[in-house]
Amino acid sequence: MKKIIVVAGATGNLGGKIVKELLALDVEVRAIVRLKTDIKKVKDLEQKGVKVFQVDTSNKTAIAKHCIGAHCIVSALAGLKETVIDTQKLFLDAAVEANVKRFIPSDYSSDFTNLKEGQNRNLDFRRKFHEYIDKMPIKATTIFNGPFMDLLTTDMPLILFKQKRILCWGNANQILEFTTTNNVAEFTAAAAVDDNTPRYLRIAGDKLTCNDFVKLLSELTHNKYKLFRPGGIGLLNFMIKVTRFFSPSENELYPAWQGMQYMRDLMEGRIIFQKYDNDRYTHIKWTSVKEFLINENVNLK
Repeated sequence: MKKIIVVAGATGNLGGKIVKELLALDVEVRAIVRLKTDIKKVKDLEQKGVKVFQVDTSNKTAIAKHCIGAHCIVSALAGLKETVIDTQKLFLDAAVEANVKRFIPSDYSSDFTNLKEGQNRNLDFRRKFHEYIDKMPIKATTIFNGPFMDLLTTDMPLILFKQKRILCWGNANQILEFTTTNNVAEFTAAAAVDDNTPRYLRIAGDKLTCNDFVKLLSELTHNKYKLFRPGGIGLLNFMIKVTRFFSPSENELYPAWQGMQYMRDLMEGRIIFQKYDNDRYTHIKWTSVKEFLINENVNLK
């Protein structure tokens, strides 16, 4: 019999990629979506071979009904407290009610186990959910992958293309981890069908310092890149507080100060670099930052 994997958040960017990779592993994929989900998104999933169930996602029993017989529930839900804590709790409780043995929460971030509580709002939500999941009678596996590499050419102000600078707060030799969403999806799908995953899995598609970025961008663009160092971590912490005070935007998922919190966590050096689990699934070809930027035509920026 095929293994059954239930996906929460299947209509999102990462969730859709996880679904694609699960289908490639020849498992039965079930997607539990909200009642008001766009019908086109539902049809797109169904055409790919996914069994889609539109349910009241505030009803634990309604969710559990479609989790019976599942090997694992994979969460790719994205949002604030109401989603990351409250809705995920409902899916977790439903998994326990349906006697599902395994649950992969929607973490997909830097390893926050050694970060200071209270300094990164979005990661604090995930830490709070961990307190709940670790008390439940279910086997949980968190995947830590560093920032999504995809952000390097979009929302993360690390590579300042127009100014030909690499933004650096603090130590220019601090190692930074990056993984593409495609690689994260591949790894997550493999972990979902794996019977013996540990509590934490840590992966990194590539690891570079700010100095490494200077060399790489100079090479790829044939322009001389330099470091841009506006100050140290202390100044960045001050700027985060000021920005949050004058523009709180607490209902936004990624307000400016939240992005600054992620940048501070990356460059502060608190993330523990332990053994990586990249070699756990040998079919995955990891994309380097150089390969990613070439694919993105970075020389045209």
